Amino acid sequence: MSESLSEEASLMVDPRFGEAVRLFNAGEWYACHDGFEELWHETQGPCRKVLQGILQIAVAHLHLERGNRRGATVLLGEGLGRLQSAGPEAFGLNLELLRQQARARLHALQQDQDPAPLPLPRLDANCANA
Repeated sequence: MSESLSEEASLMVDPRFGEAVRLFNAGEWYACHDGFEELWHETQGPCRKVLQGILQIAVAHLHLERGNRRGATVLLGEGLGRLQSAGPEAFGLNLELLRQQARARLHALQQDQDPAPLPLPRLDANCANA
């Protein structure tokens, strides 16, 4: 098994990962940030960049909640950049959907529009793995 696959498999069975995903999907941005950040600090391989991208999207939404549109815009862009090289899925999650949702919200912010009517980014299970 390659380093990336074994690292990804280890993260997927870590209960902290499942809890961080649950918190992300519940819009508990601060709490999910803490969970993903802990895993990110412990990860040294190729999965680290994907975790960082997810983290940055979560923190962008924390910035939005606090009225910091500029910070949200920067972090959404950075998070999307980190997820760009990832395939359509990682950790059994539909990363393409996450990227589409985050991209739409980033575009709204860049156009000085309110992203609130747009769906919040989600970490849904990939249909093939569900």
